[in-house]
Amino acid sequence: MSGRVVHFEIPVDDGERARTFYARAFGWQVQPMPGMGYTLLSTGPSDEQGPTEAGFVNGGMLARADSVAPGPVIVVDVASIDDALARIGELGGSTVSGRTPVGEIGFAAYVRDPEGNVVGLWETATP
Repeated sequence: MSGRVVHFEIPVDDGERARTFYARAFGWQVQPMPGMGYTLLSTGPSDEQGPTEAGFVNGGMLARADSVAPGPVIVVDVASIDDALARIGELGGSTVSGRTPVGEIGFAAYVRDPEGNVVGLWETATP
């Protein structure tokens, strides 16, 4: 379903400190991705496809220097990143980074809304 918040990203300065904090503060499962500079965050019951119960959204952490924004970013599911980028431009937003493949599972992009906030876009790859 398009328009759902499906992911979040938290930029961090100290990955180990942040992993410890979120695991202890909220009981989140943290899974560092070796060689990727990224940590997956599971906020509740999940399998390899994502959360298995309604109400949970999983996310990730990355080095602040690698982030597109200085603070947390929500990621919204869209049917077509290209169409979403065009529509966002028409509405006064701008592209921060265009459509980028994420392995074989989908595509990501980042936009800035007219208020200056960065929002991620996600398009699931079709088999």
